[in-house]
Amino acid sequence: MKKLFILGMVLISANTYAQKKKKQQDIEAIKSMCGCYEVTFNFAETFASDKDYEFHNNYRTGGLEWVTAAEESNDKIVLQHLLIVGDTMIIKHWRQDWLYENTELYAYYKDKTWKPVTLPKEQVKGQWTQKVYQVDDEPRYEGSATWIHADGRHYWENTTDAPLPRREHTKRSDYNVMKRRNRHELTTEGWVHEQDNDKVIREGGKDVVLAQEKGLNTYKKVDDSQCLVAKQWWDKNAQYWADVRAVWDELFNTRKELSFKSKVDDKLLFQHLFALGDELSGDEYNSEKARQLIRKAIQPYLISDIELASK
Repeated sequence: MKKLFILGMVLISANTYAQKKKKQQDIEAIKSMCGCYEVTFNFAETFASDKDYEFHNNYRTGGLEWVTAAEESNDKIVLQHLLIVGDTMIIKHWRQDWLYENTELYAYYKDKTWKPVTLPKEQVKGQWTQKVYQVDDEPRYEGSATWIHADGRHYWENTTDAPLPRREHTKRSDYNVMKRRNRHELTTEGWVHEQDNDKVIREGGKDVVLAQEKGLNTYKKVDDSQCLVAKQWWDKNAQYWADVRAVWDELFNTRKELSFKSKVDDKLLFQHLFALGDELSGDEYNSEKARQLIRKAIQPYLISDIELASK
């Protein structure tokens, strides 16, 4: 009996060690996406069931991008992307949060509406949720999956619903949901974000696939000195955007359905939040004041019955 007990304890210890080692591998993979990169974005429509469908032109662009860890703890890593335009112009780009064994997500439905979803703990054991946000930290899409480290490869992949991508949301209205199949994989030169997406018409409780597309975004590592201007910009503006994230978290923590207007007074939300950041930046920055103004900027866009501005 004593031998069985000892054997059981040894097996438990070995399993705990293996889990910790695997988690550390995951963390290293996620953090390896930080740095300065030459980025190329490529998208091409590949298939449509309707023979009369007119395929849209391929999309290709690129630039220099700085990816930095805006927050980091044992179970959460926040990666902020900053796009460098020309020599000195910085655009706060998308953001990806990675949460370990997270059970609370927001699932995109359609028409700028996200619904709270709670996953069973056993389903997310050993997994990481990737939460992707817009340039103004408004939600985009979220999904949970396991990082794979095998045969010399390191990747994470997941399928989830999302709003139309930035490159199409102001140009198209023939579909209203993108079903995204995302793979993030490390390479010898950096990493790639590969996508196999369905462009979906969601109406009356049914989904119809209008077209499919292939996406391949490549991140080629270059010397960090090439992104110095982005690093300096982030050092100056990081606190403001930490406050923006904190206000958004107040919304997410309500666990209520979230719906937003596209425009208020003919302006997009990011225009207000970017302008507010420029206005508040400086040596006299005050987080409490900033959060009040951020709440007031977001509130008019919120259709859901949540009184954010009163906080």
